[in-house]
Amino acid sequence: MTNKFKVIFISFASLLAALSIMVLFFGHQTLKTPMSDDATEVLFDVSPGSNITQITNSLQEHGLIRNGPIFLFYARLKKLNSKLKVGEYSLNRSMAPDEILSVIISGKSVARNFTVAEGLSIFDISDIIEKSGFGQKEEFLALVRDKEFIKSTLGEEVESLEGYLYPETYKITKFDTTRMIVAQMVKRFLTVWKEIEPASKLTKWSRREIVTFASIVEKETGAGFERPLVSSVFHNRLVKKMKLQTDPTVLYGVAMKLGHMPKNISKNDLLTPTRYNSYTNYGLPPTPISNPGKEALLATLQPARTKYLFFVSQNNGTHVFSETYENHNKAVQSFQVNAKARAGKSWRDLKKIEPAAKK
Repeated sequence: MTNKFKVIFISFASLLAALSIMVLFFGHQTLKTPMSDDATEVLFDVSPGSNITQITNSLQEHGLIRNGPIFLFYARLKKLNSKLKVGEYSLNRSMAPDEILSVIISGKSVARNFTVAEGLSIFDISDIIEKSGFGQKEEFLALVRDKEFIKSTLGEEVESLEGYLYPETYKITKFDTTRMIVAQMVKRFLTVWKEIEPASKLTKWSRREIVTFASIVEKETGAGFERPLVSSVFHNRLVKKMKLQTDPTVLYGVAMKLGHMPKNISKNDLLTPTRYNSYTNYGLPPTPISNPGKEALLATLQPARTKYLFFVSQNNGTHVFSETYENHNKAVQSFQVNAKARAGKSWRDLKKIEPAAKK
């Protein structure tokens, strides 16, 4: 190579190096410089099937990045396309582009609370699912009765997942499917079940029977301190081969026919036989009638030692318990037949009563 060509080559290489340094410098500055100091939240979706080019264009359209080509070049250089996580992300214009990239590959999607209270049935939960925008009611009800899905999540063959959708507050993201939500609830049930399983070994009941019994206890009282007492009533009735005669089983039987939970119960409902009607059938219903929490499950396994066979509402969320029908009838007259005893009373009063009862 002649000296002339050496000079040209060195000059070209130097220019190229200088240009590379400039590109890297300005690229680095671009990646470290936010659009503005506006910290207003922008919810940004990384939808299933999205690629880094689409994401880059969308970020620029949302005013979250300034220089799309440099952002895209950097993302490809880092091979971030394969690291994209589907989700809904909380971004803002005060975030630098490299910070934005870190968020959308983190998988830390915006989560919303999905709360299932103790004692809700699959019909109640299906309404919450739909009203919260997490799925369709019909899809949910079909899924919790899907034999293959039940077996894969619960590991047991039962009619439905009623009773096994653990009541709790869950974190749900925009792209979570109904299947994912239900699987999360069953997984939580199985975790809680492991905690109480040693106590279940002391009975001859199957898990299905325990959960079914607990689902009735959960429906009959919202007062935590009463659960062992309610449990004792039903245990005593079973021992004496008496019918359980609990209204929630009747309502559930009607719900199974209607496809939704009725608001009221009629005298005709009490007299109409169904698989669940504990006024016409002896023993436990064939399946759970609600989804019980841990305390109801424990109360089922560890009932209070009483001779109670009856209980009636005091119209404030608590009950009067009786050993004899005579005393029970007196309580009914005092708290149900007597209109004055019901006036101004509500189960909401329980919030005032429970703290005192725990002392």
